[in-house]
Amino acid sequence: MSVPRRTAVDYVEDVSPGSGTLPPRAWYASSDAKALSLNGEWLFRLSPAAGAEDDSFAREGFDAGGWGRIAVPGHWVLQGHGSPVYTNHRYPFPVDPPRVPTENPTGDHLRVFDLPPDWPDLGDGGAVLRFEGVESCARVWLNGTELGTFKGSRLPHEFAVGRLLRTAGNVLAVRVHQWSSGSYLEDQDQWWLPGVFRDVTLSHRPVDGVRDFFVHAGYDHRAGTGTLRVDSAVPGRVTVPALGVDVPTGEPVTVPAKPWSAEVPRLYDGVLATRGERVPLRIGFRTVEISDGLLKVNGRPVLLKGVNRHEWHPQRGRALDPATMREDVLLMKRHNINAVRTSHYPPHPLFLDLCDEYGLWVIDECDLETHGFAEAGWRDNPVDDDRWTPALLDRAARMVERDKNHPSVVLWSLGNEAGTGRGLTAMAEWIHGRDPSRPVHYEGDPDCRDTDVYTRMYAPHAEVERIGRGLDGGPRKRRRLPFLLCEYAHAMGNGPGGLADYQRLFESYERLQGGFVWEWIDHGIAHPELGYAYGGDFGEELHDGNFVCDGLLFPDRRPSPGLAEYGKVIEPVGIAGDGGNGTVRVTDKYDTADLSALAFSWSYQVDGETVASGPLPVPPLAPGESADVRLPAPPPDAPPGEAHWLVRAALAADAPWAARGHVVAWGQFPASRRTAPRVPATARPRTGDGVLALGPGTFDARTGALVAIGEVAVGGLRLDVWRAPTDNDEGAAWQSDPRCGPRWRAIGLHRMRHRLDGVECGEDALTVRTRVAPAGRELGLSAVYRWTSDGNRLRLAVRVVPEGDWTVPLPRLGIRFGLRTADRVRWFGGGPGEAYPDTRTAAAVGRWQAAVDDLQTPYVRPQENGARIDVRWAELGGLRVEGDPLFLLTARRWTTERLDAAAHRTDLVPGDTVWVNLDHAHHGIGSRSCGPGPLPRYHLRPEPAEFSFVFSPLPS
Repeated sequence: MSVPRRTAVDYVEDVSPGSGTLPPRAWYASSDAKALSLNGEWLFRLSPAAGAEDDSFAREGFDAGGWGRIAVPGHWVLQGHGSPVYTNHRYPFPVDPPRVPTENPTGDHLRVFDLPPDWPDLGDGGAVLRFEGVESCARVWLNGTELGTFKGSRLPHEFAVGRLLRTAGNVLAVRVHQWSSGSYLEDQDQWWLPGVFRDVTLSHRPVDGVRDFFVHAGYDHRAGTGTLRVDSAVPGRVTVPALGVDVPTGEPVTVPAKPWSAEVPRLYDGVLATRGERVPLRIGFRTVEISDGLLKVNGRPVLLKGVNRHEWHPQRGRALDPATMREDVLLMKRHNINAVRTSHYPPHPLFLDLCDEYGLWVIDECDLETHGFAEAGWRDNPVDDDRWTPALLDRAARMVERDKNHPSVVLWSLGNEAGTGRGLTAMAEWIHGRDPSRPVHYEGDPDCRDTDVYTRMYAPHAEVERIGRGLDGGPRKRRRLPFLLCEYAHAMGNGPGGLADYQRLFESYERLQGGFVWEWIDHGIAHPELGYAYGGDFGEELHDGNFVCDGLLFPDRRPSPGLAEYGKVIEPVGIAGDGGNGTVRVTDKYDTADLSALAFSWSYQVDGETVASGPLPVPPLAPGESADVRLPAPPPDAPPGEAHWLVRAALAADAPWAARGHVVAWGQFPASRRTAPRVPATARPRTGDGVLALGPGTFDARTGALVAIGEVAVGGLRLDVWRAPTDNDEGAAWQSDPRCGPRWRAIGLHRMRHRLDGVECGEDALTVRTRVAPAGRELGLSAVYRWTSDGNRLRLAVRVVPEGDWTVPLPRLGIRFGLRTADRVRWFGGGPGEAYPDTRTAAAVGRWQAAVDDLQTPYVRPQENGARIDVRWAELGGLRVEGDPLFLLTARRWTTERLDAAAHRTDLVPGDTVWVNLDHAHHGIGSRSCGPGPLPRYHLRPEPAEFSFVFSPLPS
């Protein structure tokens, strides 16, 4: 009886995880066994469908002379072969599990290699071929022999190949399909990018070499001791010279040791030696537990100040190099981030080495998401279908076995947005049995049946507070568990807002153990015409636009204002004072570290300039402790003006992640009151030749429009209420709460009309009355401009009264005008970066300056940006402007309307006018691109308002 030949469709659509691979094992970067990297240039051929080409390319003697070449690790769609596809959760192919389309792009890869001269004799042990990551399904041959197949894109797979190797001319052939049954398990809000995108390595496996091992390194905080046991598949010995350890594998030993934590990541170097191999160990002693309803490490509750991290590079996609991974970790540490959720798959293993070394708490997440099934009410969801359970267990095992020896990993996560079902229960049971030392996490389990922590996404502030107070109800088990926001504060475009309000809740209620901002980096793809491309820019049939650009870093890894805000909000030292009683309260907000590594300093500032400074002695407070520290007396020779104290906490010595002097926390508070500008109305209006003069101001006598201040031409000054909606204004389509952007457009706030109702020239003032309203609506704003002068300065007082039935907040409220020339801006107020009502924590009061072009924040999709908050005065284009009350300042070389119409940064072409906005107020930013909108206190309600500005020409 003949056995039918398996076709490409058979193994692509089979729900099993694959065939021919070795069992998963612990990962280690190096040993004294030989290894050969197969990264580099490979031959490549792309076919439009699975099975479109036969398997002859894997046979010996195949002529691939006409093939192209690509880099491995890499994605073929980022190297000129096909195009990437972005969807948030909709599958980009018909949902018919486990079937996938016949139109299934298939990449054939060839690599010819020789063994190095010092490779051990081929009869001395075996060899293992390892793939760290291939999307989404691979079939592998070596020297014409098929090794097997595998799925699980972000997981390692190995084949035993020793019997097939030759000293020279080895031919490795890999066929990769873009779609497979595994694609149904990998719907993870990211670009679909096929290819061999992680390392490929050939390793010699000596006789009696190390295979798998498990480092158990617990810490007893009461005794101050660590207990070490290393279980090994091959017996051997474990040595840790710094601790005097030399014991057989499997034998526990208790030693006086210092614990590992994210704040003090103490690692001990050791060696696991068998008869055939020596493997270096980096051991961190720590114990993770759920105790008293709290997540504790080494006996202390921890507050997670985290980010969700997809792997991303704007040119290379998910093919990251060690330098980029290190850059991520250093940026996190320098912005006070202490935790990472590896959304939504295990990262490159080197990243976890870096987390061990530099110190980050890690939620290691399985390569699993089936979010697209939500479109059909979770019908046919693989995680509740027993046929898929072996594939789910395979994914869980490959994550746990690979990463089990990393002290930074404190929670295992079953995956993300996969609904609920029997498969998840099986995964949780397996993980609990294999590694009871770590709790299990999963957000989509509201009853916490399979999890050890209660976790949610994007819960609004009020609900988070109810949970913190224990008023959330729900199953009894859930009420006894610690709470995490595994995703919150959606960092898409301008924002996220409300971070400080969340952090106050986390620090107020013990059960709330922090959260993870979504997400770390914008997934913009470098594009020669668009700058950075997002969903839809490659002609995708289905896509979710710029929803893929929702990070705290821009694609080129420049920190966004959102990251500066987050770093300030979560700083590990509290510094508070009012300047009135001469003291500052310092609080240690670390989980485990005292303040001995920090040096404190003070400075006394007048009108934004430092007039005196010095060191500030602060005791080495323990975690949670506070002290009131006395400030020096204000300098007696300080000039008059608005004064502030600024207290900084900086590294006292170089740290592995930042140099001495790096500021980790700061606090600023007033030492005197501000004096608002006063302009007595002593000048008299003068008319002639169709113009009206008032002090340094020139106006059109008929319309009352400002024409110039001194020699500076001013154009188009008028009330402005429109801003180019942010991603958070526009909101996600599935949000049930009203979204501001669409409502603003619906009533016409983007096309307001200005009607002149009267121009009154009095003895000491010019008054212009207007009504500002959208076409087709009865509502509007009455705006009265009253101009006065003392002969040298020009004061504008604006009074605004809403008319009609307003049901929406205003985007902004202020004035805008155009200047012909303005290259640089100086200001006294909040800075150095942008800030809005609910994103202002990182704005320090001072004197700042920048080029107009540098005031712009380069969001991938253009939107409202660049406001400087709490401005007292600003100088630009030959003018000085003072405000009462404090105002927000923006200046840009294009109008708000052009900013609103742009889809990419390259759409914004500078004009010959700089448009300046002086805003009395802005609506808050919030997080409604996927989370809650601004809190009510940040709403800009249409209410009567008065504000004023004083203009002065600057000396030429």
